[in-house]
Amino acid sequence: MPKATVLIPAFNEEKTVGEVVRAARGAGFPVVVADDGSTDGTARAARDAGAVVVRLPENRGKGAAYAAGLKAVDTPYVILLDADLVGLKPEHLEALLGPVERGQAEMSVGVFKGGRLFTDFGNRVTPFLSGQRALPTRLFREVPGLERARYDVELLLTRVAKEKGWRVKYLPLYGLSQVMKEEKRGFFSGLAHRLRMYREVLRYALSGRTRPGR
Repeated sequence: MPKATVLIPAFNEEKTVGEVVRAARGAGFPVVVADDGSTDGTARAARDAGAVVVRLPENRGKGAAYAAGLKAVDTPYVILLDADLVGLKPEHLEALLGPVERGQAEMSVGVFKGGRLFTDFGNRVTPFLSGQRALPTRLFREVPGLERARYDVELLLTRVAKEKGWRVKYLPLYGLSQVMKEEKRGFFSGLAHRLRMYREVLRYALSGRTRPGR
C-alpha cells in the first residue's frame, strides 16, 4: 500500500495540472485532484494523466476542494501540492514526506529555492503561505473549518499547528516554482486576483485567529 497520496486542489488549471499529476505518479504516489468547479478541461487533463478526480459542482474555494478530495484518500499521509507547479521532481515529494514519515514533524512546508526569482522571493517572504506540504491524513481531516476556508487554508493550518503544538519543518524545494497568476490570467486580471487573495489573507490574519510565523 502506498504510504502517501498527493492531493491537488485545482481551478481552471488544464495547462499545468497534467504535468504535476504525471510527476507525482512517476514518483510512485497515487494522486487525487479535487476540481473546484473548473470551467475548462482541468478534470480531463488530470484524469488523462492518471489522477482520481473529485469534482465540485461549483467553485467553493481551496478548503472545500481539500475536504472533498480527502474523502478519496486512504493512505496514512497526504502530500498537498498546487496545480500550477513547474519543475516538480520525485525528490521534492520525498523531501516533503520524509520528516513527517520519520516522526520528526507533524507537518512539513516546502519553500521554493533556485527556481524563478519572483516565486522564490514570495515564498521566502511568506513561507507560511506555501501550498506545498505534507502531514498525516488523520491530522488534516481533524482541521476545524477546513471546508469553509477559501484563500486562507495555509494560514488556517499555521494557526492549528501553533494551537496544537505541531512540530513544523520548513524545507527548501530546489528548482521548483509555479506559474504566476499574472501569467495565467493576463497581467491586470491576474494582479486583481492576487490582490483579492492578499486582502482575504490579511483580513484573516488581522482577525486575531492566527499569527503567522515559524
